[in-house]
Amino acid sequence: MMPEMHRIPFPILLFILLAASSAAQDSTGWKAGAADIDITPDYPVRLNGYGSRTTEFEKIARRLHANALALKWQNDKPAVIVTVDNCGVPAALRTEVLSRLAAAGHEIADERFSLHSTHTHCAPMLKGVLPFLFGEDLSADQQQRVDRYTEDLTAWIVKAVTAALEKMEPARLDWSTGRAYFAFNRRLKTDAGFKNERNFDGPTDRALPVLRVKSADGNKLIATHASYACHCTTLAINEIHGDWAGLAHEEMELRFPDSVCLIAIGCGADQNPYPRREERFAIEHAVSLAKEIVRLINRPMQPVSGPLHCATKEVVLPFDKLPSREEWQARTSDKNKQTAYHARQFLAILERGEKIPPALPYVLQAWHYGDDLLTINLPGEVVVDYSLRFKKEYDPARTWVNSYTNDVPCYIPSQRVWEEGGYEAGGAMIYYARPTRFASGIENIIASGVQQFVRPTFKAK
Repeated sequence: MMPEMHRIPFPILLFILLAASSAAQDSTGWKAGAADIDITPDYPVRLNGYGSRTTEFEKIARRLHANALALKWQNDKPAVIVTVDNCGVPAALRTEVLSRLAAAGHEIADERFSLHSTHTHCAPMLKGVLPFLFGEDLSADQQQRVDRYTEDLTAWIVKAVTAALEKMEPARLDWSTGRAYFAFNRRLKTDAGFKNERNFDGPTDRALPVLRVKSADGNKLIATHASYACHCTTLAINEIHGDWAGLAHEEMELRFPDSVCLIAIGCGADQNPYPRREERFAIEHAVSLAKEIVRLINRPMQPVSGPLHCATKEVVLPFDKLPSREEWQARTSDKNKQTAYHARQFLAILERGEKIPPALPYVLQAWHYGDDLLTINLPGEVVVDYSLRFKKEYDPARTWVNSYTNDVPCYIPSQRVWEEGGYEAGGAMIYYARPTRFASGIENIIASGVQQFVRPTFKAK
């Protein structure tokens, strides 16, 4: 039975009414729209991710997608999340997307745009990403098709974002975290160094954060957004395929055909999916992920209110001591063709009288959804130590960490991985056209940068 209102003192009654009004406003203060665009090329193009490939892709095994989710809190400016089935979307392409959106009347602030690569190794190469992967120049016609796909993808992402913005409607946001178990650490210590092999005792982060976006009345599922810290390398075929992330997207949209599912990658640079190398395993991983998402969205989730505060901060990650001209010259005769190619390219820079960059600019991004959720977005192939660290420094019940976001310039090792050495610590830098490995201490540079713009309310208690 409702209490008789005339018996409640006016100050208390006013407080109750304001609180009820605030709660109602929090649940309906959002607007959201989502869109899914097919980004599969209908022409031959080289695939990225594996340097052993020598030809353009053989067939289209699965379609590729770019997905956009537009969010707007009350009268604030919109923010957009984009996920792309690709090994790595570069910062230059992202900048061009923002420029074209602004020219079309849809200006999105840089800090309010997060672009996530799924890191599938079965998607087309993009201009400027892993340019030294094959240890040789592409032929003129192959490079032309890589450039063509880079342009096509730019236009497709603009189209997806525009569609999401135009579909915005009153919405409500909720989130929760589950778990998936196919990711394992892939750095196994042996007498010969660290091998790319399953390490049952290595650090992992199997959390599966999920954002649910529904219509304001709760009757329609607009979108789901999830992230998992694992390489998208179940497959090594020379065919177009979204791997487990793309298949999870397909599985979710098969179950919820009127909604859009966005799959991003957490700090999975040193995590691999197991078992692997067969499509049936990619399907198993995708289905397990989709089942967990469905389980979460069918249970009570934590409401997410606004305002949505977005911020970026640039830090500088110094490289270790650069090789001398003599060292570059000696490496041009290396038996490994990628190492030799890398040396020739940097030697050519010196011979042109140009300076080799001593550091990498690195842009951090954080989104605060009121006091309910913090997402930290990191560029590059970031190892798992970062997400584990941030979930200790900030409230783990409200913190979500992504990598492969806004740019994929190279691997980002932790201090532990840097000291251990191996592929993620520095060996992969030659494929990304970086002069050498990073200097010691970049983990603390990144962590200090994040600390400067994460709100104190999210600090771990």
